[in-house]
Amino acid sequence: MAEKRVRQRLSREARAAQLVDVAWHIIQQEGTEALTLGHLAELAGVTKPVVYDHFTSRSGLLATLYREYDNRQNQKMDQALAHAAPELAARASVIATAYIECVLFQGREMPSLLAALAGSPELETIRHDYAVDFTGKCRLLFAPFCGEPLRDAALWAMLGAAEGLAWAALQGAIGEKQAIEELYTVIITMVKATRAGD
Repeated sequence: MAEKRVRQRLSREARAAQLVDVAWHIIQQEGTEALTLGHLAELAGVTKPVVYDHFTSRSGLLATLYREYDNRQNQKMDQALAHAAPELAARASVIATAYIECVLFQGREMPSLLAALAGSPELETIRHDYAVDFTGKCRLLFAPFCGEPLRDAALWAMLGAAEGLAWAALQGAIGEKQAIEELYTVIITMVKATRAGD
């Protein structure tokens, strides 16, 4: 993408998708620091006002990228769950595998993106929305295997373990397989602990 793209007329939705694709390319090739709205406009072959119309600010763009990553992660998880047996082990395996694999697939881009968003109101909203979505999904998925609803503390433990293990695997402190196995164990343990508490 050394040359500017030729300017094309696209629908608003298609333009947004194009801008997101170009933004990811900039992060992958040049790093998050290089991602400015002006640079994005130049490489996407559009004017700055077009980019500002879609994202308003650099934080808005970064937030959009994080949400796009989150949507991909959820889609992958939902597809795998649709084909998984309706058993505790199968569901725990899907959650553990999809979470770790998605983080590793995105590589070092997500930590740098989150670092760039640090301190912004967008980051707090993103973290809150993501936590609500992940814990809500787990609550529903594992409800059939608990005598009572999973405790909030158990759900937060799952999320914390997922984030911590994915980060450790990304840093090379542990292997991908080990991260998946440990997250699977945490999920099973939390669900069984709730069932045992009946």
